[in-house]
Amino acid sequence: MADGKAGSALAATLPPLNICLQINISGEASKSGIAPADLPALARTVAALPRLRLRGLMAVPEAAADFEAQRQPHRALAELLADLKRQDLTLFSDLDTLSMGMSADLEAAVLEGATMVRIGSAIFGARSYPSNSTPA
Repeated sequence: MADGKAGSALAATLPPLNICLQINISGEASKSGIAPADLPALARTVAALPRLRLRGLMAVPEAAADFEAQRQPHRALAELLADLKRQDLTLFSDLDTLSMGMSADLEAAVLEGATMVRIGSAIFGARSYPSNSTPA
């Protein structure tokens, strides 16, 4: 996306597309997202694209049973967002979204400033995945 393909592919007649950058806040190999250290450069690149509107950050932290351990990655993401705003209030004036927290850690995420949570399991129950025992 940073090369401008996503930004230039949007029709000029449509409003800019609101996006969040995904941060691999826990550093897990199994998770997508950029490293926190790479955020400032990517955020500046994305913010300069005319058809994209950088609204915030999102993350899916590593699962933790302890409440304080749940809070730490959410706090870190909130701090990254605050740091971006401090770097350039004009460029990052639209930053207002922290998408973090799911059913198992939503209280910790909200306490640390989440503005969007994903709580499907709390509403619909756990997902049931098809068995992989039968070859496709």
